[in-house]
Amino acid sequence: MFKTLGIPVFFADAAAKYLMDTDEKLISNIKAIFGDSIYKNNHLDRPALSSIVFKQPELLQKLNDIVHPATIAYGNRWMASQNTPYALKEAAIFFESGTYKDMDVMIGVYAPQELRIRRAMKRDGATREKIEARIAQQMNEDEKMAKCNYVIYNDGEHAVIPQVEQLHEQLLSV
Repeated sequence: MFKTLGIPVFFADAAAKYLMDTDEKLISNIKAIFGDSIYKNNHLDRPALSSIVFKQPELLQKLNDIVHPATIAYGNRWMASQNTPYALKEAAIFFESGTYKDMDVMIGVYAPQELRIRRAMKRDGATREKIEARIAQQMNEDEKMAKCNYVIYNDGEHAVIPQVEQLHEQLLSV
């Protein structure tokens, strides 16, 4: 919705996926941990990687230790190139990765866990178990929202557009 208001948005997950397929140093580091076969036709085999890392937290940590810095650096270069009153970075694990410290303002988007699971299953075509495994690696939602400066409720009960418009006006006046 912010994009429709002319605000640039950096999507960290999409950037990480792009980098894991294009950044030679990152690809080399991933292959060093998971083997050459984790890439098929020069593209990361994401289902295979997910099936490994969400069952082995130590390997997820190793993956995060190499992907997060590359994604953060890419995002910082992107942010420096923006010429708008403000820009947004979207990521699921700002607090877990520590990158929230680099943000001026934190905006949380809240939805009850069951609704988040259903939406993620539909969006990703993933099983409930895989989505729950991802959620288990993340900070508790209530704790996360308590750390945010603003919270947008995307729970099917609150109208989202007026919340975004109001927040947009606030951010323009900062």
